[in-house]
Amino acid sequence: MTGARERLTGSALSLYLAALLLLAGPAFADGSATSAQAQQRAKAVTQVVLGILSYARWPVEPVPLRLCLVGPTEYADDLIKSNVQNAGQPMQVHRLLADDRQVAHACDAVYIGKLDPGQRDRLFQDISGHPVLSISEADDPCTTGTLFCLRVGDQQVAFEVNLDSVARSGVRIHPSVLQLSRRRAVQP
Repeated sequence: MTGARERLTGSALSLYLAALLLLAGPAFADGSATSAQAQQRAKAVTQVVLGILSYARWPVEPVPLRLCLVGPTEYADDLIKSNVQNAGQPMQVHRLLADDRQVAHACDAVYIGKLDPGQRDRLFQDISGHPVLSISEADDPCTTGTLFCLRVGDQQVAFEVNLDSVARSGVRIHPSVLQLSRRRAVQP
């Protein structure tokens, strides 16, 4: 009797596992669609970031431009692979820890991922007074030190501009980029 019960339990377990695999199949397929969407978003973010950088002017033009990724990022994978800007100028991309005190001297631009408020405050204290362009990936209100705040959606990547931070940064931004941010912000 024990052998029959073990066969029945084994058969039930096999059926249960088969049902789980059948149900998980669409989830795996959906996961690959989600992966493809994330990859598409990363490419779109890269194009927007490279576009912003190409319309920025530093007091002394950096060659190569040093872009630093700070904090955990969701869409920066393609930026890491970049070694030239849209205009063909050389660019170096590397990651720094959020508490690295050399950010202001090692970076011409920072791409900011998710940081806690204390880390953000320290970062902006460190770059304050230095010509460092900052772009935030995290969904923040674009009020605390960041020059550009990305808004990543399914259909497009938009951005907001903090004009006060731009004025204080020492980096000049072409007026057409500022106009573009206003137009994109109006679109749904």
